[in-house]
Amino acid sequence: MTGLTWPAAAALGLLLDRAFGEPPASLHPVAWFGRAMTAAERAGYRDSRAAGARHAILGVLLGAGAGACLGSAALGTGLAAAGRCLGESALTVGRALDRGDLEAARAALPALVGRDPAGMGENEMARAVVESVAENTVDAVVAPAFWAAIGGAPGALGYRAVNTMDAMVGHRSTRYQAYGWASARLDDAAGYLPARLTAALVAGVRPGRTADIWMAVHSQAPGHPSPNAGVAEAAFAAALGLRLGGCNRYGGRVEHRPWLGQGRPAARSDIRPAVRLSDDVNWLLTAVLAAAGLAARRKRRARGTRTARANREAKR
Repeated sequence: MTGLTWPAAAALGLLLDRAFGEPPASLHPVAWFGRAMTAAERAGYRDSRAAGARHAILGVLLGAGAGACLGSAALGTGLAAAGRCLGESALTVGRALDRGDLEAARAALPALVGRDPAGMGENEMARAVVESVAENTVDAVVAPAFWAAIGGAPGALGYRAVNTMDAMVGHRSTRYQAYGWASARLDDAAGYLPARLTAALVAGVRPGRTADIWMAVHSQAPGHPSPNAGVAEAAFAAALGLRLGGCNRYGGRVEHRPWLGQGRPAARSDIRPAVRLSDDVNWLLTAVLAAAGLAARRKRRARGTRTARANREAKR
């Protein structure tokens, strides 16, 4: 693996994730990271942005440092990515809905979204799953590979650390309004380019919908409260011919999301197509990274050949 360029190693890491999925929770480095950051929060929590910024810096250093110790961009990407788990979790909810087992679907839904599943109907759960698949195609597939291609294993695991901290403390709650601000903004920044790359990849695998995807991303996504989730959800909505958005409940808090896409409301029959679209994006990204890695390797070899020739001529 040492001879792989970072883009090629990122492509291999996506293949590793597709083949093996994530390690058991008890052995997963992200679980260890979560415990470490929970301890750090317990020791350093203050209701201030400064304390939250220290928390975020510590988390990035831990994630990137773990990547540096690992030393393999392919393994780092495989650990940071979670595309297989995303698809399996979505299909678990979909199968429960197909059986008409709403309670089983509600029990499985928290693996995908932070919304309160109590009282959610079939179509509301289907919409939540499709929106989660769209958003997490960025977080669990495109972004880890993107940062691995740029920064190797430290980039991949550093990104996973940022995304994990956002999930832990980046909430709009009284406790985390100030403390989680830095983690949330850092996650927005880290996902900005990958989210837009995701929209481009969606258009690449559904070329017949390119115009609709472009319109949704540019005219509707800016109304979404998340600068990145809105882009991915708009692209998926347009590619699938759906209309996403509406009222979301998070415990006692209700958020009204803008409409994304011009199609029909999501139904349980849309979960499999959404997972298939995410898989297609994954495969296209893998191919693009592999091609970029091959081109970089050829360029590196050509440069080495020129250098060797120049050295031989200098010795004459």
